Amino acid sequence: MHKSVLLNECIEKLKLKDSSVIVDCTLGYGGHSSEILKRIKKGFLFAFDQDNEAISFSKGRLDEIGNNYEIINSNFVNIKEELNKRNIDSVDGILYDLGVSSPQLDEDYRGFSFHKDARLDMRMDQNNNLDAYKVVNEYSYEKLVDIFYKYGEEKYASSIAKGIIKSRPITTTLELVEVIKNNVPEKYKRDKHPARKVFQAIRIEVNDELNVFENSLKEALDLLNVGGRICVITFHSLEDKICKNIFKSVSEIDDALKKLPVIPQEYLPKFKVIKTINPSSCELDENNRARSAKLRIIERVG
Repeated sequence: MHKSVLLNECIEKLKLKDSSVIVDCTLGYGGHSSEILKRIKKGFLFAFDQDNEAISFSKGRLDEIGNNYEIINSNFVNIKEELNKRNIDSVDGILYDLGVSSPQLDEDYRGFSFHKDARLDMRMDQNNNLDAYKVVNEYSYEKLVDIFYKYGEEKYASSIAKGIIKSRPITTTLELVEVIKNNVPEKYKRDKHPARKVFQAIRIEVNDELNVFENSLKEALDLLNVGGRICVITFHSLEDKICKNIFKSVSEIDDALKKLPVIPQEYLPKFKVIKTINPSSCELDENNRARSAKLRIIERVG
């Protein structure tokens, strides 16, 4: 079963009150949402997901706790638009857990895993036109190198892309794994699974994950009430960098104003970065998925 990463830390840092209005941007299989719902008996939870299987599972889980919630079947990039449709223009807390959920990885046919054979897919939203098959079989050599390098930080991007072009058509995940293995040095295969970074890069491309997250997080900041917090769990350096930079940009005083003896109230930052939390050694022992996780927290102060 999917185990939510940094669960207790998120629940604590969201500073939940009985009447809080909270948004879980990444419902998944309901780990964080169910703990939030238990603590906001007079409040309300909005939870976003675009994976129908996750939604139907989580609905059953949340119904056992309460009915003061709504699942929004949409990408969290639409956070402001979807909440506005429901006459909500401010909330007390927002959570992002940017990891791929274990069931998505475990279900062979979804094509996320480099350990299981399936048609190349990797779509979080099954209605998406772009899938991994199209990326692998239709992208140019230059475009493949670009995404492997940019989204996977893959140092053998060029030789892997050449191998893919030569081996087309590639239909399944394990066919792609073979092509990757044949186009990297022997030593590279011994360190870590050689397909890990390429699969990550393709998944990010298929789901436009980085742009979606950046746009959503900027909108989320606008929605936050004073005293409200955003918690973001990232699993790789690219997401973490986006989060860190956005948090930094809204919480720091402009360099030009730092020299003033008194900074006018309206120029003081409206946000304060709380801290960054890594999983405890105990959680790392129990849950391998937590090893690359990082939790960043920001609070609206003005």
